[in-house]
Amino acid sequence: MRKPRNFDAELKALEDKAKELKNRKVQQLGELVIATGADALTAEELAGALLLLAETKDASRREVCAKRGAMFFQVRARRSASANDRNTSSAPAQPDRTQSASGGTGAS
Repeated sequence: MRKPRNFDAELKALEDKAKELKNRKVQQLGELVIATGADALTAEELAGALLLLAETKDASRREVCAKRGAMFFQVRARRSASANDRNTSSAPAQPDRTQSASGGTGAS
């Protein structure tokens, strides 16, 4: 005989997954605001700019914004890749130790 499904547990798991996805999306949007420097704007300015773009029906204007956004991510990816190249060619970091201003090592 088949084991009956626990719909309550399945529903709870789906709700938890949806909540986790929403939290991740909010975190990523916050990181995007910071990465673009838009965190220097007031909340009203940022909301206004986003509303302006969201309400824009002009496809060419949206395309310009999309191209700028794509270029932003390409530049970031290149910077990240070159930073990783520099980090792998330098001496490995020792996370367990910190170096004091006098040059010795000590615990934090």
